[in-house]
Amino acid sequence: MSEEINTADLGEKIVNVLKTIYDPEIPVDIYELGLIYDVFVNEDSDVKILMTLTTPNCPVAETLPLEVEEKVKSLDEVKDAEVEITFDPPWTQELMSEEAKLELGML
Repeated sequence: MSEEINTADLGEKIVNVLKTIYDPEIPVDIYELGLIYDVFVNEDSDVKILMTLTTPNCPVAETLPLEVEEKVKSLDEVKDAEVEITFDPPWTQELMSEEAKLELGML
């Protein structure tokens, strides 16, 4: 039971880290933008993040996933982190949180 609580707590810390990473072209963090599809944490504290980019030829396609990986790995509780990029389903503005839409004047 305590393992589940630890992975849930770690998941929350990971989300907090993700909220510090911004798409350089949009003044909203990648989590609120809806670029993070899933965060998996196993009992060994290995993390896998499934994310997308706003477009396949996004200017930060090379650097953004590395930044995500490095920042998540910087958490003491994380043993290893891997970022997988997917374009299925493709990102749309519908994936943005209400907070992101408000920030961008879309509400």
